[in-house]
Amino acid sequence: MKLLFLSDNFPPESNAPASRTYEHCKEWVKEGIDVTVITCNPNFPFGKTYDGYKNKLYQTEEIDGIKVIRVWSYMTENKGAIKRILDYTSYAVMAFFAGLFVKTDLIVATSPQLFTALGGCALAKVRRKPWIFELRDLWPEGIKDTGAIKNKKILNFLTKMEMCLYRQATHIVAVTNGLKENLSSRGIDTDKIDVVTNGANLELFQAKEKNKEILSSLGLEDKFIFGYIGTHGLAHGLEFIIDCIKEIKDEKIHFLFIGTGAKKQATVTLAEKLGLKNVTFLDPVLKNEVVEYISIIDVALVPLTKTDIHASLIPSKIFESASMRKPILLGVEGEAKQIIETHNAGMAFEPENKEAFLTGVDRLVHDEVYYHALQNGCDTLAEHFSRKSLASKMLQVLHEISKK
Repeated sequence: MKLLFLSDNFPPESNAPASRTYEHCKEWVKEGIDVTVITCNPNFPFGKTYDGYKNKLYQTEEIDGIKVIRVWSYMTENKGAIKRILDYTSYAVMAFFAGLFVKTDLIVATSPQLFTALGGCALAKVRRKPWIFELRDLWPEGIKDTGAIKNKKILNFLTKMEMCLYRQATHIVAVTNGLKENLSSRGIDTDKIDVVTNGANLELFQAKEKNKEILSSLGLEDKFIFGYIGTHGLAHGLEFIIDCIKEIKDEKIHFLFIGTGAKKQATVTLAEKLGLKNVTFLDPVLKNEVVEYISIIDVALVPLTKTDIHASLIPSKIFESASMRKPILLGVEGEAKQIIETHNAGMAFEPENKEAFLTGVDRLVHDEVYYHALQNGCDTLAEHFSRKSLASKMLQVLHEISKK
């Protein structure tokens, strides 16, 4: 089978869409699938091309047997709605034209934003090929809830586009059961929806000793560290976390934030305003460095703001952290909370509930028996959500659709 995959993020970028796409495609190549990925030149999250790349009109490379086509796109930092929409649409247009010349039996286009899926849909129509919408997040409901776009006309237009894409897709692969239920409640036939959750690359993310060099460089050798690694966006509620941290007087406890995003500066500014000494902010690190930074934390912090949409999501951070035996302090309701509690891999608190958050912090720091039990639960969770087995599950779906 020849497969064409559209994703505007791909390694060396290290965000969740890039990692999932790469790790799935790598496994599919091992199974004999001829995989081509059309993506941008790497620039996330700062909107600047990585070293060794230029924003050329068209260039190719091969990564672990995956044929990668990189197309020109309008690049911008990961903030500002209008500029990011220009970024998304420019990629979708260029991916469409590049895809016209790729031999394929099946097209997959991944979200969260809709324009990649729109490019995949248009390409499938012209090429007369089946296409799968990989649904990672709900647009535009997610951006509506965070207030990134408030114009009702734009939101209504995006909602109509969203529903059209669901109906036009040959099949949909959602990353959570909550997303499937959401689509079903809006009239999308559940027979055309499969669920393949996120998971962890157990070959990359493994338990290891804390990186003493990094701890020393940060001056955190004797600290109990809560770590947040990822996008500092509108949906993550990091300002709430900072506001909670001001209540913590135990000097042993420290919070480490690694990443950037639309709310990074506001979060840093609030911490400075409050005069917090138990917080460290770092810029994003490369994918191959993430493991070393996860190694130094004691608890993985995974918060989202309190919305119905976020309750339908499962942040991929929980799988990577669990595979390194780092218990999770989860500020997400719904399916993510159920996974954490079922496997006893962490502690969930009600999103944006200060008392619940502080109670969770206190217990994780001071109840050693509970903490070690959660570490054992992390092992169980990681084994259940192996990215390799999930890639095989999705490949079965692709084979079934290609035969229709």
